[in-house]
Amino acid sequence: MKDMLHKAFSVTLTLLVLVSTMSFTVEKHFCGNTLVETAVFTEAKGCGMDMSKFQTTENKKNNCCKNEVEVVKGQDKLKTTAFDDLKYHQQLFFTSYVYSFVNLFEGLSEQIIPHKNYSPPNLVADIQVLDQVFII
Repeated sequence: MKDMLHKAFSVTLTLLVLVSTMSFTVEKHFCGNTLVETAVFTEAKGCGMDMSKFQTTENKKNNCCKNEVEVVKGQDKLKTTAFDDLKYHQQLFFTSYVYSFVNLFEGLSEQIIPHKNYSPPNLVADIQVLDQVFII
């Protein structure tokens, strides 16, 4: 249970960082006052009424279609700190912590197997089948 909570919390924090740093655009196409299309990450195609070819310069103000673009900016100033930017006592604490953590784990000693070269005897008959004793 503890491991599942730890993993769920880690995934939640990862997604939070990902979503907070992600930027995207939302384009909306309106015909009159009606929303016709909404597009995320791409350009809105529109309703197919291309009135710009047929309009003169004085009629362009009365165009019924309009596009709105909303840009949602994510956080772009994440703080990164190099080891040299830390104060001396912070560097000392970090290096001693890493040194003690690395030396915490010891390698396994080579295990001696006393019967490494011993071969088992040849079986003349299968005793389990003869006595009808089976592990269930």
